[in-house]
Amino acid sequence: MTAGMSQVRKRSTPHVLRRGLLCTVAALGAWTIGVAGLAPAAAAADVQSKQWYLDAMGAKDIWKITTGEGIKVAVIDTGVNPSTPSLKGQVLPGFDATESTGGETDDYLGHGTTMAELIAGTGEGGLKGLAPSVKIIPIRVNDPEFDKTHKVNPSSTSDAIRAAVDSDAQIISMSFGTPFADSRIRAATEYAMSKGKLFFASTGNNAEEGNKPEYPAAYQDVIGVASADRKGKVAEYSQNGDDVDLASPGNEIPRWCDATFKSYCDGEGTSPATAIASASAALVWSVHPTWTANQVLRVLFDTAGRTWADNERSKYLGHGLIRPATVIVDKKGDPGAADISPLTNQKTPVAATAPTSSAPAPSQPAKSKPADKPVVAASSQKTGDSQVGLIVGLVAVVVVVLAGGGFLVARRRRSS
Repeated sequence: MTAGMSQVRKRSTPHVLRRGLLCTVAALGAWTIGVAGLAPAAAAADVQSKQWYLDAMGAKDIWKITTGEGIKVAVIDTGVNPSTPSLKGQVLPGFDATESTGGETDDYLGHGTTMAELIAGTGEGGLKGLAPSVKIIPIRVNDPEFDKTHKVNPSSTSDAIRAAVDSDAQIISMSFGTPFADSRIRAATEYAMSKGKLFFASTGNNAEEGNKPEYPAAYQDVIGVASADRKGKVAEYSQNGDDVDLASPGNEIPRWCDATFKSYCDGEGTSPATAIASASAALVWSVHPTWTANQVLRVLFDTAGRTWADNERSKYLGHGLIRPATVIVDKKGDPGAADISPLTNQKTPVAATAPTSSAPAPSQPAKSKPADKPVVAASSQKTGDSQVGLIVGLVAVVVVVLAGGGFLVARRRRSS
């Protein structure tokens, strides 16, 4: 799963060295993400000083308008510990798809808890979530290391996705992936689309280790998230290709060092990037509760930071760098038709609660990928190979696309 678990393909497959706590090896100079054996980055009390992206994304201005009230996010990961200071009162009952001992609140790596805090942490003695009023629904799945010591459900990923879809969560956040296509997982992602859910998954951290597509992010109904640093550079490890739909901060992001929850370590990867993207969507949906998933996503695509034409996509950044402040504070973005998916440009089975607009949806480059076949990481958009001026929230940054490697995780990988 995300940051330290190797679970579903694409989504958050940060390069994981998995020694006890999968720490991701940062390939870019400035941000060295949690490498195995790295010393704790900070005590819980001052870990927020390392959350650079909150200022970069204009979080304080966003929070004057919304903190994500009324939105629930299902976190499919290694479990979520509801007892950390920052998550007390933030975690709702969930589902354990591992069919093993412990339950969904028994986080066996610390990875899922980190993702939950990045989304909805209150900041009390720990990480401050980008959307601190969001409620988390924990969905636990197994990863390769967990499989070695437990008798587990071989269909935990597809079962987890379906459980998340059937929950009250509007958004599904999955920070891990697997390089193996699976018809059950594909069917589960289609089910999520049919029920009007927004499904974010990490594209993976193995750009330098083959850059093979990861699932579920490679499926067309899932929003694949790439990782960027504080300068707006796409991480070297962040996988690239047609799977990438958006880029989000993923470098130099604090994480729990392990399942003892005693200290935070430096980290990085597409896992935290996915959690932050999910939180961004939650903020937008909170301000526009009558919008459908299609409209929330279309606005995120429409306002993403980029220098190329709206009808083109970068294989490194997708539609660009996510900027929730542009939607919430600057009130920009065209939601378009309620029942047309910006991922496929096709009519969706369910149009959620908002009335369908009679106006046509803005044209968006569709995410077209074969169902169960690996996707070639190719794109006609080469903008990512040069510096482009982008704005993350309210702060201007330069985006340089670096195709890079990361750490790979067997079967299901956490993306950092």
